[in-house]
Amino acid sequence: MNDKQKKPQKLKARLPRGFVDRTAGDIRAVNEMTAKIREVYEHYGFDPLETPLFEYTDALGKFLPDSDRPNEGVFSLQDDDEQWMSLRYDLTAPLARHVAENFNEIQLPYRTYRAGYVFRNEKPGPGRFRQFMQFDADTVGAPGVQADAEMCMMMADTLEALGIKRGDYVIRVNNRKVLDGVLEAIGLGGDDKAGQRLNVLRAIDKLDKFGPEGVALLLGPGRKDESGDFTKGAGLNQEQIDKVLFFVGIKDYAESAQRLAELVAGTARGGEGVEELNFIAALVTSAGYGPDRIKIDPSVVRGLEYYTGPVYEAELTFDVTNEKGEKVVFGSVGGGGRYDGLVSRFMGQPVPATGFSIGVSRLMTALKNLGKLGASEVIEPVLVTVMDGDVEAMGRYQRMTQELRAAGIRAEMFQGNWKKFGNQLKYADRRGCPVAIIQGGDERAEGVVQIKDLIEGKRLSGEIEDNASWREARVAQETAPEADLVAKVKEILAAQAEDRKRAANA
Repeated sequence: MNDKQKKPQKLKARLPRGFVDRTAGDIRAVNEMTAKIREVYEHYGFDPLETPLFEYTDALGKFLPDSDRPNEGVFSLQDDDEQWMSLRYDLTAPLARHVAENFNEIQLPYRTYRAGYVFRNEKPGPGRFRQFMQFDADTVGAPGVQADAEMCMMMADTLEALGIKRGDYVIRVNNRKVLDGVLEAIGLGGDDKAGQRLNVLRAIDKLDKFGPEGVALLLGPGRKDESGDFTKGAGLNQEQIDKVLFFVGIKDYAESAQRLAELVAGTARGGEGVEELNFIAALVTSAGYGPDRIKIDPSVVRGLEYYTGPVYEAELTFDVTNEKGEKVVFGSVGGGGRYDGLVSRFMGQPVPATGFSIGVSRLMTALKNLGKLGASEVIEPVLVTVMDGDVEAMGRYQRMTQELRAAGIRAEMFQGNWKKFGNQLKYADRRGCPVAIIQGGDERAEGVVQIKDLIEGKRLSGEIEDNASWREARVAQETAPEADLVAKVKEILAAQAEDRKRAANA
């Protein structure tokens, strides 16, 4: 018998499926992007708000499943008082809760924006994550569709502020009342058809992804995807499917308005929705936002059940190359609509609201494709190397580092194994440090430092072929008095910045 104890197995480092780590480049890109979005929202008179990641599950909306453990679609846990809490599914339902809870203190109309992570307990896939960031803006307490028109204009201004030029995007607008009129006209009115109506909405929302043929399957018996997974359809007959597909297939609203009016004839909501669409079109046109920027498009549905009126979607229309090397249209990067019933669930009285949400991660990918992010590159820190480990020397190195920082220069003192100096320069090279500061015993005795231009040194090492060339080239390392350290480093960084500028304009 072997009495030796088994070695404990190492814990495997792994991420849960559907989640990602964010690196410095991604974080800075998001910060750069959200700062521009925030500036537009502020100019429109919106104020920031932050709500917690967790909400009571029943506050998140009627679209959530009704089950003993409500974790389909959301991540849920039971508190010690046996109440169910869930990670927020979006940023709109928490806003509705906040407004209802603070209704007597809030000035209506209440105009607010929020940025933060939301969570979906869904099957992850390529480009489909369980945690992602949204950036929302909402107006609560404004019943007129002029508030919806303003949202569409603000979406257009936001995309342009991010560097997306006209012709590369369009804000598409529809009205759920028109769609409700179509559904009523084909026999799907009434509370008993609510589930079937929701399935129809979700099917239509897949139009860009699956095309008319795929949507027809989802409206009818169902659709099997490439992996073999089957999605049950809405169960409509062919005549019903044809009418729905006509509605979402309208390309020119003006040309199809008459036939659409005939389709929703006799339905009060349908007629009201058509009037609201016409009103929004007139408002945005008057403000100078033509159909090249904001367009009436009946194929826009938005999948969530709580939308009650106008719905809109921001779509990027330029081509990108996917992972298979194919040219595809980028598609939707955000959207929203009117949700007059969401706050009312808490209040027992009508509280109109409208808003939109930007998918930050998806929009960031689009901006990277356009080369609109990362222009203001971050300079890596100046490295103060360590030659001696005694207290006095370490104190000097730390003082130099702090002097650089105090002058607004990003800097760090090497914190690894200082005894192998070559490793410090390797670290600086891999990190991309622009400058290294070196002071050994000889330099300390003379009160000077060696300042090494690492960018120029790397360039010279690739160009220099002999000693004569080295002597003729710009020196990549110089000696300077300690008192001139900051000024000399600033001088080198400025020269490097000028080199980058010339290279960019070449």
